[in-house]
Amino acid sequence: MEKGRLLQNKNVNKAIQVSKITLIINLSLSLLKFVAGYIGKSSAMLSDAVHSASDVLSTIVVMVGIKISEKQPDREHPYGHERMECVASIILSVALAITGAGIGYSGIKKIFSGQYNTFSVPGGIALTAAVVSIVIKEWMYWFTRGAAKHTNSDALMADAWHHRSDALSSVGSLIGILGARLGYAILDPIASVVICGCILKAALDIFKESINKMVDHSCDNATETKIREVVLQQQGVDGIDELKTRMFGAKMYVDIEILADGNLALYDAHRIAEGVHQTIENNFPQCKHCMVHVKTNELLPPFCIGRGR
Repeated sequence: MEKGRLLQNKNVNKAIQVSKITLIINLSLSLLKFVAGYIGKSSAMLSDAVHSASDVLSTIVVMVGIKISEKQPDREHPYGHERMECVASIILSVALAITGAGIGYSGIKKIFSGQYNTFSVPGGIALTAAVVSIVIKEWMYWFTRGAAKHTNSDALMADAWHHRSDALSSVGSLIGILGARLGYAILDPIASVVICGCILKAALDIFKESINKMVDHSCDNATETKIREVVLQQQGVDGIDELKTRMFGAKMYVDIEILADGNLALYDAHRIAEGVHQTIENNFPQCKHCMVHVKTNELLPPFCIGRGR
């Protein structure tokens, strides 16, 4: 239990540290885009600066969600606060969808109204800023995504995709700036519509995954298969009668019924169940609570061992 709690605190600290780094970079990048857009007379770059500024609010939502999710269980929340991270992910997915829809709407409006022909030709500084933004935001995506996988944080993964949406937005800005400089300004709104589709797809995936974890969706097949494998390797386990899992935020609950020899003494059956319980917790750090039921070959009622982190 103590090992699991230490690992959880370590993951939370890493997630907060990553969020702080991206927060500082987003503020700096937003300022850079604004200056470049103003000097280079690029409306696309100025819009991109506003988008980067909105990412700061998204990162703050992530930090708040992660901090609340690490709180210990209390009287009103006896099972903990892990689902608050799912709430943060849902908020971010909605923000991501709104961002994508806004980019798409703006692009469609420009195409049908012909507004793209009225823009002044942007300067070289705007072009350079767009390239720098793409490189930095793509790095931020991979940096945050890696931390999200390491800490098993849905909110951090949602924030990573927010960085990717900003990188795609900057791609649209780059295409628009290049198009304007080459005499093909319509490339800007066309790119915006394509980028809109990519962002909406990412938002939908994040939303669906977060909702699944909010409604006690079972673990993925690979995880359940691995649980069966490690349990069946335990001495005294003759088989598995039933295995149930459910996700609670980023945590996992396991309810397993094992088969054992009916002639075993109660002490030996208890020892087998305790071994299975310990094995599951050691192999799956995300397991918050594990309940092991022992069922024998005899017509005896099963007993269980359960303990949470």
